[in-house]
Amino acid sequence: MEGQSYLVWRAGVRGITTDSHRELRRFMSSFSLLHPADPKHQATLRSLLRIVAGLLFFMHGTQKLFAVPANPMGPGAGSPVHLMSLLGLAGCIETFGGALICLGLFTQIAAFIASGEMAFAYFIVHNRRSIFPIVNRGEVVVLFCFVFLYLAFAGGGPYSLDAVLRKRTPAGATED
Repeated sequence: MEGQSYLVWRAGVRGITTDSHRELRRFMSSFSLLHPADPKHQATLRSLLRIVAGLLFFMHGTQKLFAVPANPMGPGAGSPVHLMSLLGLAGCIETFGGALICLGLFTQIAAFIASGEMAFAYFIVHNRRSIFPIVNRGEVVVLFCFVFLYLAFAGGGPYSLDAVLRKRTPAGATED
């Protein structure tokens, strides 16, 4: 038993050798709150952020346009909004923009438009109630605005259709 340390789990006792303990410490030391993550991990997490934010944005749009999923508290109280209204336009931007962002297709353009829509929504709808987002229930709108602004400049990440299309187009080639 010399040279071994033990980790006690509820399921029982599991031994960890000193060598594996050193490997674990070396592995864990690569994660630091004071230093940024490896660029490969940053790009992967940017793709994950894009997918989740795009899916949530898409769901906000389908809720406005098709009342799916139904929301008895939202605009229209469970019924779709009129397409030729500001909420209808917002629903179109959220549905189609959210789908494009989630898929990573034309990410930067779609995210820029979505960010602008969220800034407009904050100042037209939420800012009337109060200047503070937590009071006027605009915190989700502010988060969407800045996440999409980030994606508009950072791009969709390596796991996107934009990345696939970039690989298929030769460098220096022009598309007709």
